[in-house]
Amino acid sequence: MQPGFQAPSQAELEVWNEQFKAIGEEYKALMEDLLPRMVPDDAAETIYADMREAFRAGAESLMQDPSLLWQTQARLLEDQYQLWQNGLKAMAGESVDPLVTPAKGDRRFRDEAWTNDPYYLAIMQQYLLFSRLVEELIDRLQGLSVDQKRNLAFYARQLVNAMSPTNFVTTNPEVMRRTIETKGENLVEGLARLRHDLANSAEGLNVTMTDRSAFAVGENIAITPGSVVYENELMQLIQYAPSTEQVYKTPLLVIPPWINKYYILDLREDNSLIKWLVGQGHSVFLISWRNPGPEQRDLTWADYMQLGPIAAMEAIEQATGEKSVNLLSYCIGGTLAGSTLAYLTSTRRGRKVKSATFMTSLLDFRDPGELGVFLSEPVLKGIEAKLEQDGYLDGRVMAYSFNLLRENDLFWSFYINNYLKGELPAPFDLLYWNTDGTNLPAGTHGWYLRHMYLENRLVEPGGIELDGVKIDLRKISTPSYFISTREDHIAKWNSTYYGALLPKGPVKFVLGGSGHIAGIVNPPHKNKYGFWTNDELPATPEQWLEGAEGHEGSWWPHWQAWMTDNGYADAEKMVPARQPGDGELDILEPAPGRYVRMTIPEVLDESPTSSGA
Repeated sequence: MQPGFQAPSQAELEVWNEQFKAIGEEYKALMEDLLPRMVPDDAAETIYADMREAFRAGAESLMQDPSLLWQTQARLLEDQYQLWQNGLKAMAGESVDPLVTPAKGDRRFRDEAWTNDPYYLAIMQQYLLFSRLVEELIDRLQGLSVDQKRNLAFYARQLVNAMSPTNFVTTNPEVMRRTIETKGENLVEGLARLRHDLANSAEGLNVTMTDRSAFAVGENIAITPGSVVYENELMQLIQYAPSTEQVYKTPLLVIPPWINKYYILDLREDNSLIKWLVGQGHSVFLISWRNPGPEQRDLTWADYMQLGPIAAMEAIEQATGEKSVNLLSYCIGGTLAGSTLAYLTSTRRGRKVKSATFMTSLLDFRDPGELGVFLSEPVLKGIEAKLEQDGYLDGRVMAYSFNLLRENDLFWSFYINNYLKGELPAPFDLLYWNTDGTNLPAGTHGWYLRHMYLENRLVEPGGIELDGVKIDLRKISTPSYFISTREDHIAKWNSTYYGALLPKGPVKFVLGGSGHIAGIVNPPHKNKYGFWTNDELPATPEQWLEGAEGHEGSWWPHWQAWMTDNGYADAEKMVPARQPGDGELDILEPAPGRYVRMTIPEVLDESPTSSGA
């Protein structure tokens, strides 16, 4: 018995006994909840099959390279021997430098015990050595295609990170301390929260990321003043109230993605792009997409075009009298904007758009990054079968897939805090938005994945046909501004750059710092991240970056200068500020409107489990 150890009292033993019983009951209930989910659907089974194929290909490659296999085994033995030697030295009181340390940005091993306690230090090093070995081994495998190696690396990383000692009670020092302090109450509460989250998930597990009760759309997020002035079965059109006495003559139409909700652009006052645009003197209109369900299964990409931006332009003309608009589009909203511009050009209506801005938008899908793991032919067939069966893709499935692209930060960290530590997540508006997902209609989503992601047909002249019109992005003469972000893992900037080379009109390409969201929602007063510009558009993104000039702060003022310097927002033709309802369109309801408030459980007529579990 170690010095200072105190045996638990009878009362403490009784408390522990009761907690063990409670843990056993919760675990039994969890297993009962899991049983109906053990049989995967068609989409999940194709992913499992793809995973098995990736590991089979990796194993065959390794077997065909005996020297690499021998070197890997020798490296493993050498690491283990050195780790054992260091352990002996540490036990003898010697100071020993660790063999391996966590990578910069790896927040899993921040607790002091990982470096101060020999037991946890050894566990951490054992894990990191194994993790490094797997990564280096896959990198050195020969005979695999680029896609095979990408898939193998992704699946292997998921498994290795799932095996992290931080994800288990007895090998996580923070969890062990918490368990002792609460006499296991954290595990009882954690298992209850796990069952709650499982009940509110579709495929996989959507972990609770924030205290959702702390936010309400239209009350403390999405609060820029405005009104809904038009709606159809697919979208509501919001006209924002002006905050300047005069506004630019040409209205600005914002086309957000429908994969998630628009208010990432209007999250709160100090970082709202919408509020900032209004403050610059733009008459801002925004499409708020409907959260679709099975009834919208047959909606097509052409429907999104006709009922989205084209219907919005017609409504804006009624509201303002203006026959042309400036477009500002984001993510898949930019893909729609590009195809809409090509359609309008082919139908001799290209002048309806004075300028187009594409924020982290893919027109060329040659390099989808790790998203390509989910877009092989077999996996896509499974997704198509699921779409055909349900009529929609559950937005929670999409959220789970995106979270796996950053699994340690967006999945395992919450898994540990919620289910092992038994802690309640803190209020965070960005994570509220991240968990407020939207469904995707079958007729649009399957077509989009196949025609654009898998076959990259949007870049082909006539490769896409919309309402009987074959479109060609190379015919677009509308002046365009492309802003991408350097660390984007959803729309990789090298692919967005190739999209910027397609239109024949004048194009400005700008590269922002940070990622898909932070690099776009980057208000000037924060003075963060910076951006790069280059007046030339060479053949490759690497050449563009070599000749680019860096700038501090936000890209927003640079975009505004591009708009005004070129007359797309003409400071010489300002008009009195337009109020919603002044034109031919009546106010239907205050912004943000009904559509953005609709949650997935409401759309699917589900009764979400109480969050008090």
